[in-house]
Amino acid sequence: MDVSKIKNPSFLKDLSHQELEQLSSDIRKFLIETCSVTGGHIGANLGVVELTLSLHKHFNSPIDKILWDVGHQTYIHKILTGRGHEFSSLRQYKGLCGFPKMKESEHDVWEAGHSSTSLSAAVGMAKARDILGKDHHVVPVIGDGALTGGMALEALNHIGHDKTNLTIILNDNEMSIAPNVGAMHNMFARIRSNQNYNRFKFDAESLINRLPGRDLLKDSADKIKDSLKYLVVDGIFFEELGIKYIGPVDGHNFKALDEAITVSKQMDKPVLIHVVTKKGKGYKPAEKDIIGTWHGLGPYKLETGEVIKGSTEGPAWSTLMSDEVLAYAQHDKRIVAITPAMPVGSKLTKFQQTLPEQFFDVGIAEQHAVTMAAGLATQGMKPYVAIYSTFMQRAYDQLLHDVDRQNLNVLFGVDRAGLVGADGETHQGVFDVGFLSQFPNFTIMMPKDGNEAKNMIKTAFETKHGPMAIRYPRGNAPLLDDTKDSELIKLGSWNVERNGDDLTIISYGPTVSLVTDVADELLKEDIHINIVNARFIKPMDFEILHNLGKASKPIITVEEAMLTGGLGSQIATFMKDNDYHNNVRRIGINDTYIEHGEVGLLLEDIGISKSNIMSTVKSLIK
Repeated sequence: MDVSKIKNPSFLKDLSHQELEQLSSDIRKFLIETCSVTGGHIGANLGVVELTLSLHKHFNSPIDKILWDVGHQTYIHKILTGRGHEFSSLRQYKGLCGFPKMKESEHDVWEAGHSSTSLSAAVGMAKARDILGKDHHVVPVIGDGALTGGMALEALNHIGHDKTNLTIILNDNEMSIAPNVGAMHNMFARIRSNQNYNRFKFDAESLINRLPGRDLLKDSADKIKDSLKYLVVDGIFFEELGIKYIGPVDGHNFKALDEAITVSKQMDKPVLIHVVTKKGKGYKPAEKDIIGTWHGLGPYKLETGEVIKGSTEGPAWSTLMSDEVLAYAQHDKRIVAITPAMPVGSKLTKFQQTLPEQFFDVGIAEQHAVTMAAGLATQGMKPYVAIYSTFMQRAYDQLLHDVDRQNLNVLFGVDRAGLVGADGETHQGVFDVGFLSQFPNFTIMMPKDGNEAKNMIKTAFETKHGPMAIRYPRGNAPLLDDTKDSELIKLGSWNVERNGDDLTIISYGPTVSLVTDVADELLKEDIHINIVNARFIKPMDFEILHNLGKASKPIITVEEAMLTGGLGSQIATFMKDNDYHNNVRRIGINDTYIEHGEVGLLLEDIGISKSNIMSTVKSLIK
């Protein structure tokens, strides 16, 4: 079948298991070929082909609400709901989103790029259904990694207490972004290995229903059944919460999926179907992945699975940061590294292998990661928390209440700061400057290059500073001068990169290079730009600011972050509060979310571009 021509999922209801298996093969072939060009979350999607087909066969989307936790496993869902013909534009500028998107389709009933949200949203949808007197199904699909998130556990507690009628699909592939960790992961492993429980349970229920006087026997039989379940299975967690457990079910077997879903639809109470799948199924390079490389990646060679890499200069920012932290940790056992399920993405696998006792992967648990770091810091340890900017948002209260308020020496490596491109608005790292700047004790830095990053790490580990964040972007750092020794940096000190009398441009991080290019171009027109590298976003360099204020020359701020709460806003406020009269123009991200697409194109849209900065300069000095 040409899967790109599918209009809606209704045709699935008439297909046999054999026909569904052929369709599964066709979809896998289509995904493997398409994603080799566009990149994407191929591993997760290859694992849920049969599951997605079965859900759309048995439920009537969009009347029945199918919610996808995280959302990066929705490619098959998108194909079945008429978007297969758009897959050449997947994750591309103005193209098909890699996550569910309500504006794309009525079948996308929930948008998510972060994990552990589906169950809470499903409760809300189910309560709305019940209040309004409707009778459709609500079906959240959540992975075993996401289920360990605190929010998901809170929702399970509520679902069990209220007996909310839901069909929860637990997609257990033993991996999230990285191999899963923790006690719940171990529980699922035990459940997977013991399939006798449910077989006995269903047989027992069937027998009771056939016996004369079954109502009289039911209480006693239930007690026997409940006693036996503890002997047969030690993962009885869900049933104790009041949620009917079905499984484990082979997620690649249509007959088994049919039976489980059919049983669940007959129950007027919460049901969890434990589906076991294989991430990357059908494509050997993805199947062999044991550390999470195939979670999400760029274009790859179809024959081998080898990732196609462009020409790069310098090390990856994540690698530079993690290797430098490791170098310090090897000489100071007080330095530990913590990551919320991102050892591969944050390039901490080398640290993990070298110093396992000083490394902690806490799973999808950002709040726990931050407060655990705070606890470590109270005991004189020097924790380094490697966390993506977009995921740091999830621990706002912990950053404020547990770390900053107590003024603890915790270093945060804020990875993927700035625009990240293909993953789009749920993953753009553009909000952390605004919310971290509110915290009284936080020091916020962003290096322009690798050498400056090394200096910042040295400063973090060799001075008492309170909470500190070093932001760094996706991609590669400019080439290092390895002959230079790292130096301590005075907290709050900026660096004047170039002197000029006409106008000052203040920037930080990778945009310093862009601003330098602008200054080079304008010099040809006899326009002389003063460039300031605001490597400390907080605290600001007040000496430089006072000097700029007294000079009364125009100031332009350029930052790949939200303007609200950004450095530009702080500088404008400073000038106003000190009765300076500089004309201040801010270039950054205005009050909007930034969609997916190639970073260069997005920056052009925003106005963080050479042409826009040059025109802004000319408008201020004319």
